[in-house]
Amino acid sequence: MSKTLYIGGEWISAEKKQTRRIINPFNQEEIATVCEGDRNDAVKAIAAARKAFDEGEWPVLSGLERGQFVLKIAELIRRDLNELAELESLDTGKTIEESKADMDDIANVFQYYAGLADKDGGEVISSPIPDSVSKIVREPIGVCGQITPWNYPLLQASWKIAPALAAGNTIVLKPSEITPLTTIKVFQLIEEAGIPKGAANLVLGPGASVGDELARNLDVDLVSFTGGIETGKKIMQAASGNVKKIALELGGKNPNIVFKDADLETAADQALNAVFFHAGQVCSAGSRLLVDEAIHDEFLAELIKRTKSIKLGNGFHEDTESGPLISAEHRAKVEKYVEIGIEEGAKLETGGKRPDDPALQNGFFYEPTIFSNCKSDMRIVQEEIFGPVLTVESFSSEEEVVRLANDTIYGLAGAVWSKDIEKCERVAAKLRMGTVWINDFHPYFAQAPWGGYKQSGFGRELGKIGLEEYTEIKHIYRNTKPAPVNWFQA
Repeated sequence: MSKTLYIGGEWISAEKKQTRRIINPFNQEEIATVCEGDRNDAVKAIAAARKAFDEGEWPVLSGLERGQFVLKIAELIRRDLNELAELESLDTGKTIEESKADMDDIANVFQYYAGLADKDGGEVISSPIPDSVSKIVREPIGVCGQITPWNYPLLQASWKIAPALAAGNTIVLKPSEITPLTTIKVFQLIEEAGIPKGAANLVLGPGASVGDELARNLDVDLVSFTGGIETGKKIMQAASGNVKKIALELGGKNPNIVFKDADLETAADQALNAVFFHAGQVCSAGSRLLVDEAIHDEFLAELIKRTKSIKLGNGFHEDTESGPLISAEHRAKVEKYVEIGIEEGAKLETGGKRPDDPALQNGFFYEPTIFSNCKSDMRIVQEEIFGPVLTVESFSSEEEVVRLANDTIYGLAGAVWSKDIEKCERVAAKLRMGTVWINDFHPYFAQAPWGGYKQSGFGRELGKIGLEEYTEIKHIYRNTKPAPVNWFQA
């Protein structure tokens, strides 16, 4: 049996010797067997991380030294980019082109945080007390539990691993149990880079045991989670035991607003990319389209025409534009939402079923789907479907569309399309979302923070603030001329 847990610098098997089959969602073929850890394995990993932080060398290395290690990881990712991309496409079903782009982004994230590791030398502040010196420094938080999702397994892991290590923390990472292969590979690269033993630990296994232990364990100082809102609420509750720091990214129901004066050709192209990229399994997917009523019918007709020509298939084939959903269970969830949409009175314009192509029958495919006649109180408009389903609404004014766009418990991302930039800026300022794109959709990069308002979570990843999330702020005050106070007389 393969040893796929990495604890205290050693590759080991799960304590109870349990395993899990990892399958390709394109055809359900087994691509690997990995260890299935449980709560006891998580406890071991936390103990290793705790010892490495309290007694080890990693937290006391200089920022420059840590940055050199993190940069080495970036270089190794670039060296093995093709292998990593192939594993990612096998694991998730996404196209190989998408996976290669992800690997480039992942290497950039490690390189970015490697460069930031030695840039914060603290801040001297003006003390109002004579004969004193006062400064503010940032220090690593400690042991960080990190839980990542299945849709972008290694990309989401990189957003957590790179800043945490650059800041001097030790980590225990739990990837999704159904897509762990690229994360395992990167931990092999972390080992090759020479990171001290115990600084980075990997535990595979289900969220109910491994993830819960990371949130609950009193030796964990911070837990960072990307995933569903209900699980995020459970993590908050479990983390209250030692009032540990929490960072949550819990998805979104993201509005894509198209005004009548937009570049309609580009907006239509981007609307499809916004919702159907990676089969809609993207937390920031533009799954809620809001179209100016003056162009609604024309724009909808164009989208329907283009959607019908989307090529589903094997992610390794050049002509494939979209792959399968991740699992049978997830496809069933999407199918249920389509049933709900029809029951609610939305009009199914295209899709809404599994494809007929015999070559796709062994995979978890679902046709790109568009609903029109949607209202903001419908479940398909309010709830995150996380699949290739687009809801279309119309609006008549700037004020109305802002109200509609903000009418959601989520606040992750959104977009505005218009040639009137002042209008775009006005609308962007009023949207309660962590990221707003103007005349674009989906771009992100290491230098800009990512996170949401409202129930999309709190905390930020990426950017300088993504590093600061993994630090504590300490004020150090020094009296340069200490003398008795004489408050209490001898």
